[in-house]
Amino acid sequence: MNVSDAIAQRRSIKKFQDRAVTRDEIDALLDAAVQAPNHHLTQPWRFYVLGPESRRGYGLALGERKARKLADPDAAAAVREKTAAEHVAFPAFIAVAVVLDEKPETREEDYAAVMQAVGNMMLAAVDRGLGTHMRTGAVMDDPAARTAVGVRDGERIVAMLSVGVPAEVPPPKARQGAAAVTTWTP
Repeated sequence: MNVSDAIAQRRSIKKFQDRAVTRDEIDALLDAAVQAPNHHLTQPWRFYVLGPESRRGYGLALGERKARKLADPDAAAAVREKTAAEHVAFPAFIAVAVVLDEKPETREEDYAAVMQAVGNMMLAAVDRGLGTHMRTGAVMDDPAARTAVGVRDGERIVAMLSVGVPAEVPPPKARQGAAAVTTWTP
């Protein structure tokens, strides 16, 4: 598959088949990730491939955040458990973190490099017949989520990537054309 086709076919996959993602498949995605450009070869990315116990812990942390919005304790408990179960069911779940440099400019460059690495992973997945769904958000700074992932001090989780064989592929969403957001300067 050429890269243009992979870009056009990439979707956020929310439903996966039950088939497990093999270690070789995950290794291929990680190998694609580390080919991302990064200023001064800082190689600021760190990857955490979560097993079922870690996925459950992360799901419980996310579920707890959702449950806090509910007044009914039984409904809150159900949300926690449902979210945890959904995360355990992912065929594969990868946390992507960035090493936090002390210099703000390097931090910015490193964050951009890590997000490029995530993009590489997502396109490599399409090439291999896999789908992905990238998640971001405040839960990644939650101490319980960080503990579940096992992220080290001095690192920040920037994306969580579920991976698997798509059970269904949604149609493409309408997007604004590049011309509408491009300015050509003299």
